[in-house]
Amino acid sequence: MAGSWARRVWSLLEPVHDVTYFAAAARRHADRLGLAGFWAQYVVQRAAPMGAVNAHLATAAFYGFHHDRLAQTLPAAWSVTTPAKALEARLAGAGAALTEIWGEDVVVSDRVVRAADLAWEAAMAADCAGRVLGASNQALPRPSRAHLALWQAATPLREHRDDGHIAVLVAEAVRPIESHLIKVAATEADAESLRLGRKFSVDAWQGGVEGLRARGLLDPDARLTAAGKGLHERIEDATDEAAEQPWGTLGEAGCAELVDLLAAPATAVFDAGILPMPSPVGLVAEDRR
Repeated sequence: MAGSWARRVWSLLEPVHDVTYFAAAARRHADRLGLAGFWAQYVVQRAAPMGAVNAHLATAAFYGFHHDRLAQTLPAAWSVTTPAKALEARLAGAGAALTEIWGEDVVVSDRVVRAADLAWEAAMAADCAGRVLGASNQALPRPSRAHLALWQAATPLREHRDDGHIAVLVAEAVRPIESHLIKVAATEADAESLRLGRKFSVDAWQGGVEGLRARGLLDPDARLTAAGKGLHERIEDATDEAAEQPWGTLGEAGCAELVDLLAAPATAVFDAGILPMPSPVGLVAEDRR
């Protein structure tokens, strides 16, 4: 099954997960944590499954962010709120957002109940050895309501994938800033929004460009060379392969059923217009069709 389901299911589960950061209903719950601004709420909610970690550990786990982005929030945020409160807020916020997008009837529908069961089975089967964010989210209990269970299952699965992606980048000697530049050069993300969001300086960004040029991966116009395209393809293929293991648990029939069940809910999230496009994680709206 290598490479057959990992990307397809991710493209449908990722938008379900992402409502926790971008939907207004979710942000209202995050506001109650007493943290100012999008990035403080993002950092705390994403880091919370690991406990009251410091910025150094969170930077290592997140990989794609400059240390300063996380150090603006951690560890000071833990004097304002707690990991338990952050986890409560993100689950409540995700539930409110999905209810608002899908409607009261859908969140209790047989479709969502079955999708939650399948996704939960895969999430609990994921081998998270060496995958800190995947493991810490996998350890959280299953919510009783189906749409919350679906969101909760989507979260360790996407973090399991991201942990594997980071391992691939490290193996290919691609530094965090270079990973973004490769994604930009592949026309999968917007350069300035990535640079600002991840808090890299203009000089550091340009230094990353020059480093990739020196390796023969970018041309003078910052486009991928043949070698750069080859590296990008290897990274994506290896990421998919590293993310495949949980889906083997469901088998071909289970994966196909989950894809079918998620198609309409994922499309509804895209159609709500809450997700930034181009996506900072390379999510493409057309992938959900």
